[in-house]
Amino acid sequence: MSTNLHQAGVKLLKQLARHADVVMDVYQAGELNETDQDRAVIDKLQNAGILWRPEPEQPLRLKRTVRAFLEEALSDERNRQIDANVGSAMATIKTLAEHYKEARHRVDFSAAEAYLADLNEHVYAFTESLRYAIRVLWGRINNEFGYVGTLNAKIRENELAQSQVTELLNGLEMFQFNELTELSGDTRELRKLLVTTLQDTLSNCAQELSVVQARLLELLGRFRQIRGRTRLLKGWLLHTDLHPDYRPQDHVAHKQVPVLFNRAEGILAPAAVDVHNSVHELELLDLVARIKSITRLPDTPKVAQGDVAVALADAGEFDVPDNPLKQAVDDYFCAVIDSGMRQSALEYLECRALPWDAESWLYQVICGYDGLTEEYRSFFELEPIGEPHPVYTGNFIIRDVELWMA
Repeated sequence: MSTNLHQAGVKLLKQLARHADVVMDVYQAGELNETDQDRAVIDKLQNAGILWRPEPEQPLRLKRTVRAFLEEALSDERNRQIDANVGSAMATIKTLAEHYKEARHRVDFSAAEAYLADLNEHVYAFTESLRYAIRVLWGRINNEFGYVGTLNAKIRENELAQSQVTELLNGLEMFQFNELTELSGDTRELRKLLVTTLQDTLSNCAQELSVVQARLLELLGRFRQIRGRTRLLKGWLLHTDLHPDYRPQDHVAHKQVPVLFNRAEGILAPAAVDVHNSVHELELLDLVARIKSITRLPDTPKVAQGDVAVALADAGEFDVPDNPLKQAVDDYFCAVIDSGMRQSALEYLECRALPWDAESWLYQVICGYDGLTEEYRSFFELEPIGEPHPVYTGNFIIRDVELWMA
């Protein structure tokens, strides 16, 4: 059986090599012009399964397998067919794995080897189809769907590619590797093929498909933006055709230029001093000095004096007089300590007939209390007396304060 299969394959390849011109003509034209070719050659290609006729009245075309082989070998960017049927491939892989395990259990090594080879072929064909689909998608993105002529066609092709990416991602989610691990069991060949190889390949393909999806969305947004601007321009041209006497107003004379016409940046940027540039430091200091200087009086030339001897001596003692208001607050604190009673600050101010107004006095009493150290402040208690603001909530109006010993 293998000998007959080998001979049939060699015969088919020889047919392709012998009639390569006819095959490529059909591939490029999409159909065969039977009047320009020899009838015997056509019959041979039909019998070999290279050409086929879809309907009795239809011209001859290439078989889908032969066309797919040429598209893959030639990296033809016109190929937009992607196999997104992941469920069928998964079911086939699981079925072949069960056949292989059963053959090993029956100690039928020849059948097990055949099933394992078939399983390898299906797994690697599936992973190669995924990589091929990703290459096709990247080819569309890098070419910006250049195989179609109109912008609407580009948008439709982009939406088709996005649907195919979504189907591929949804199909990859069907692979449950815990099930494949249980299916592989302790068989080393199955674990290597279904868990290690397949999981690494699907993980890389899923990541790359996510990147492809993001690029497709970005490209779709750009296409729609171009289409919107094109529609705007076509609408403007239609308006000018319907109203030939239309003359736009002088937009330069307006105070506010419409955004549609104000597309250019300002030629001259607004002037500003770069205070961070150290090269201009001297010029800036000179300008500042001139601004602060008084120029109403004529400048008198200053005569440089000679060297003056400086004698260093001990500085004399001097006293800094205390602030009278602060001193009065200290006396108020001492009076509270001596009496040991609760005492109002305003009553103390009136009783002693001090010369300061009530507001300054209360401020100084509060500051004197807050200025004490934590140790001394713990000996006193200060309570503000007043009422909340009638209009603005959260504000408290202090009318008086009372101080007493804690």
